[in-house]
Amino acid sequence: MTVGDHAAEAGHVPVMLDRVLELLRPAVQVTDRDPVYLDGTLGMGGHAEAMLGAHPRLRLVGLDRDPTALERSGRRLAPFGDRVTLVHAVYDELPEVLARLGVPRIDAALFDLGVSSPQLDEADRGFAYSYDAPLDMRMDRTQSLTAAEVVNGYPPAELARILREYGEERFAQRIAAAIVRERERAPLESTARLADLVRSSIPAATRRTGGNPAKRTFQALRIEVNGELDIWRRALPAALDALPVGGRIVVLSYHSLEDRITKQILGKQAADTTPPDLPVPLPEHQPRFRLLTRGAELPAGEETETNPRAGSVRLRAAERVREAT
Repeated sequence: MTVGDHAAEAGHVPVMLDRVLELLRPAVQVTDRDPVYLDGTLGMGGHAEAMLGAHPRLRLVGLDRDPTALERSGRRLAPFGDRVTLVHAVYDELPEVLARLGVPRIDAALFDLGVSSPQLDEADRGFAYSYDAPLDMRMDRTQSLTAAEVVNGYPPAELARILREYGEERFAQRIAAAIVRERERAPLESTARLADLVRSSIPAATRRTGGNPAKRTFQALRIEVNGELDIWRRALPAALDALPVGGRIVVLSYHSLEDRITKQILGKQAADTTPPDLPVPLPEHQPRFRLLTRGAELPAGEETETNPRAGSVRLRAAERVREAT
């Protein structure tokens, strides 16, 4: 039985778990000290539990912006005692968190991006178009901005931009115009009303394929409310900076925008930047990281059949091979 099978028995199935463990294992086999593993998006704690179970000396620094997730994962990880440090923080706050904890380096890092299964499953969070709930979508309910404030307060052009860029929605202009007309009658406050509005704004022929037509709009609003892409652009370089030579990072992305940022940043770190007119590579321009995956890896077919969340995942990984100069 694989580690993934054990996790499934616990009622939560971490995505691509066995592959994550395989990729991170070399980085945490440190002999002269206790290695440190960063889980930047702790969620339900499934990946963290498996890592702690597989490596008895491992110390976990787990971050999550959702206090509910921290509470649940804290109970799950309680058997590991003082090997576990959990912090309520957004992952771009990593440098400040590590400084506060007195942790100069991390040996391995995982970022499992996007919305978590519990957030989708809890109707009152407003993430899912399949439930009628208040338009909230905050991963951290201590923040102020909600999806209702976005749809009711943003100018039409800004709404259309968000739907087009973050949702990759080709009918962004039509949907934004419909939202503005509807909110002039009464504020949009429920997920069901918004989903119905989106559906009626999209041509009937388009609605017949591609799943729920509200999916892209809900994704766009969630990204805007939580600042996900801007945060990720800051967080990934910060995590790479915290890795020593031999340190490794794994990223699980669930839509093309996250994956594109990951690909660009890791690709830049793995490139030789010696000027092309020089006859030999310069040591200070050699790659700082090497890519551990050829492109983005996909889950095995059997995993996508048994774990719906794995259907859209893309995995990328890298290892530091040179210190920054």
